[in-house]
Amino acid sequence: MASRDSFLLRLDPEVLAALRRWSEDEMRSLNSQIEYLLRRSLQQEGRLRGRADGSRPGGNRRRQLPPEPEPLPPKDVETAGDDVT
Repeated sequence: MASRDSFLLRLDPEVLAALRRWSEDEMRSLNSQIEYLLRRSLQQEGRLRGRADGSRPGGNRRRQLPPEPEPLPPKDVETAGDDVT
């Protein structure tokens, strides 16, 4: 794995809370979410070159949930002598 530098980051509590909620929604760690957002912003501004396929070297990949199973087709329900005429 590539080496990582660490540093102290001071954030407004409201910004930090919003980032925590967002990272949970995206199923990323808070650190990964912050790095993802910084990397995306840097690429959009042309300050960091990304790979052609959009991936990045090393690090955790976003965890994906398995696809939802398709619903079963409805069964034909027969009434058992409940006809009222």
